[in-house]
Amino acid sequence: MQTISLIVPCYNEEPSIQLFYDAVSAVFKTINADTDRYQPEYLFVNDGSSDKTLPILKDLQAQHPETVHYLSFSRNFGKEAALACGLDASTGDLVAVMDVDLQDPPELLPKMINLIENEGYDCVGTIQKARRGQGRIRAFLSSKFYNVIDAISEVRIEPNARDYRLMTRQMVNTITSLPEYNRFSKGIFAWVGYKTTYLTYESQPRAAGNSHWSFMQLFNYAIDGIVDFSDAPLKIATWIGGLSCVLAVFGLLFVFIRALAVGDAVAGWPSMVSIILLLGGIQLFSLGILGEYISKIYLETKHRPKYIVKEKK
Repeated sequence: MQTISLIVPCYNEEPSIQLFYDAVSAVFKTINADTDRYQPEYLFVNDGSSDKTLPILKDLQAQHPETVHYLSFSRNFGKEAALACGLDASTGDLVAVMDVDLQDPPELLPKMINLIENEGYDCVGTIQKARRGQGRIRAFLSSKFYNVIDAISEVRIEPNARDYRLMTRQMVNTITSLPEYNRFSKGIFAWVGYKTTYLTYESQPRAAGNSHWSFMQLFNYAIDGIVDFSDAPLKIATWIGGLSCVLAVFGLLFVFIRALAVGDAVAGWPSMVSIILLLGGIQLFSLGILGEYISKIYLETKHRPKYIVKEKK
């Protein structure tokens, strides 16, 4: 019998955990209806939750000690750290990444297994057609983010792709071998390559609770993704700076010729001040882009761990 590791990040998800376990267990009963093919290995990663998530995980593990395991962080490190922790701890022949809120339908698992077993794929990802409960502005910005990152990145990231996917052990070993501290999993999954296909499904509502992602967190996540997988912002800053210099030279020539022709050195000072402010703004913008990359280098060079596991079982 082979093992499928299920990596499930949890942050304040106490109402969803039992619902998730029951739903996935029912799917595995279907998978093993004829013969015992796969045994699940549940790897719940408690990302510093402040509610009763950890006690519930402990109770669930005590009820199912052979299949349910948990890893609890010393504090909240973020979903990317939780995914990295789960991948590091997984031992299954196949490894799935899933959200505990059941927006990732576990009913897709049999089809994903079939594609890997019979079609030779190394990874089966998922794409959500639309997101229920997401405002139009957020949905629009999310769509544009994928357009931007696909245009400037060296790898293609499928629009509206979810973290929900099933991968072979070989692919997971490759991902865990990447030592980087700053992680954008969707980009990493695409960067390592391997034969990948995607399943599309209709948006599913949360089983319980509310989303913990704020608009600002999503915005920062998008910035991290762009910075981690493209140097295009640096090139854009270079081109903007070069264009500004060219415009400044033409401006100086205009002022010089105008002074010779008219002889009025006072007129036009408001436009000159505006130009100075514009150039100063461009410089600060360019420095901000450079600072983002330097901050990433700074974090990498400190060699701090991506997460700290306080307890596990």
